[in-house]
Order: sequence, then structure tokens, then C-alpha cells
Amino acid sequence: MPDPHPGPGELLVEVIASGVNFIDTYRRSGVYASEFPHVPGAEAMGTVVALGPGVEGIAVGQRVAWVDVLRSYAQLAVVPSARAVVIPDGVDDASAAALPLQGITAHYLAVSTYPVQRGDTVLVHAAAGGVGLLLTQLAVSRGARVIGTVSTAAKEALAREAGVSDVIRYDELQDLAAELPAVVRELTAGTGVDAVYDGVGRATFEASLGSLKPRGMVALFGAASGQVPPFDLQRLIAFHSAYVTRPTIGDYIADREELTWRAREVFDAAAAGLLTARVGGLYPLQEAADAHGDLESRRTTAKLLLVPPGSPLSS
Repeated sequence: MPDPHPGPGELLVEVIASGVNFIDTYRRSGVYASEFPHVPGAEAMGTVVALGPGVEGIAVGQRVAWVDVLRSYAQLAVVPSARAVVIPDGVDDASAAALPLQGITAHYLAVSTYPVQRGDTVLVHAAAGGVGLLLTQLAVSRGARVIGTVSTAAKEALAREAGVSDVIRYDELQDLAAELPAVVRELTAGTGVDAVYDGVGRATFEASLGSLKPRGMVALFGAASGQVPPFDLQRLIAFHSAYVTRPTIGDYIADREELTWRAREVFDAAAAGLLTARVGGLYPLQEAADAHGDLESRRTTAKLLLVPPGSPLSS
């Protein structure tokens, strides 16, 4: 494709790495409507190489990151300056690429969707995944006890390293919907958890509801195992006035002020060593299909990145 050029209020960025996320697979597969031909990707970081007219506060040569900007699987990307955030010097390239979507997602979940309070107990599904590891660290830093679910011994080790106090292994349960809530209640003296952060979806949703204490909340922020079927709200009576919400990142970074606040807190925590972004795999940009396949098969842990030819991360 020809090199793009920035228009008014836009940046031209030489991409160092693009994030691979489940939403990319949803758009590629048609779960979310997309126009074709389609350039995947909505998250990346890189170095500004040109400015369009009217750009202020960002200079050529600075590193910037973004999320929820389409056409990000690329060597050169045009990014609205209002959607770009400058990366602090204390954050390395790989961490800066791994943090925007999943770091901001973890932030809005723990700070805004269900604001974690000291003394809370929360359940994090896929605790060794990209969001799960970051969400666990944020919840623990806010004084919560985190129960995490994982599928392998290796993932259990990662989750515990992030701060999970109790691990439930999917692979050791025969009937997830019945057995997982029973284990959660055993771990919580019969009360259940204050909130469940569920990015898995179809396979875990019933177990999430069953794990709540009265008036607890399920924050269903993803569907790694498939979309949750239509749900009868009358059923919430049986779960003691439970709350269910389906948050999406666009509603939590809808304006520049909120975007920069969340990004600043995430990047500052990373620069201070309080939040660690783990990269689970670096793929050449031309192997994006392999990255999607590995992500969808749930063979991976932490964050997957695509690296264009010539990137500092490609060596």
C-alpha cells in the first residue's frame, strides 16, 4: 500500500509494535462488522515521523501509543493526535506496546466499572492473560484479595507471581458452572466474591454468576470462549440481586481528558515498577495470522505483539 500522509490534527507514526487483541479476531471473523478490504489492529506504539497541520503538544521524534484507532497492523500509521499519548522515558518499547489496551482496560475495570476497595475479594478469570495479569496487580495494589482462574500449571505460576492468592484450575474441574462457584464459596467462607471480572464469556458466565455474594457484580468485558447467549434478566433474582455489566473501552476513554488520565496512571505505574507488562510473544508483522491462531486457541499467556520489519524489537 502507498505510504499514508497525516491530515489536519493527525500524526504519522513509524510503528515499533502493534498489539494483538481478541477484538481484532472479532473484526476479522465478522463478529463485529468491518469494511473490507480490512487492515486489522487498533493498538500500537511507535515514533512520530511527521505532523499534520494544527497538531500541538506532540513533537516529531517522540514515542506515542494509542488504542481504539483502526488500521494499526502497519509499518506506518496515521493517528489522530487526540487519541495518542506520549510514552514516558522510563517505559521500554515492549512494555509501552503491551500496555495501552490491556492496561487501560484493567484500569477502568478496577477503578471505575467495579471500583475495588480495600478488603474486597474479587475473582479474575484468565488471570494469566494479558488483562488478567495487569488487573490482578491493580486489584492487589488497591487492597483486594484476588482469586484467579487458569488452565495450566505454568499459567498458575504467572498468576501467583502477579499477586493472585488462590488459584482455581479449569483443567481440574468437570462441570465448571457447578464446581467453580462451590470452590469459590469454600475459599470465601460461604459468602462469594464482591465482583467477577470475566473476559472469557460463554464458558465461564454461569460460574461467574454463581460465585457472587448478594448484590455482587459480574463485569463481562470479553468473550474469549465465545459470546454469552441471550440472558433472561429475571434470572438475576436467583443470584441475589446481582449486577451484570458489559463494559467496553471506548466508553471509558470517550474524551481526551479521561484517556490521558488513565494512560498516565498506567504508564506512571509501569515506570515506577509498580505495574509489570509481560510480553508473551513477538511475531513478525507478516505472521499476524499465526498470532491470531495462537490467541484464539488460548495457547498463549500475557500480551502478543506484532513487530514490523526494521523495528527496534525485530532484532
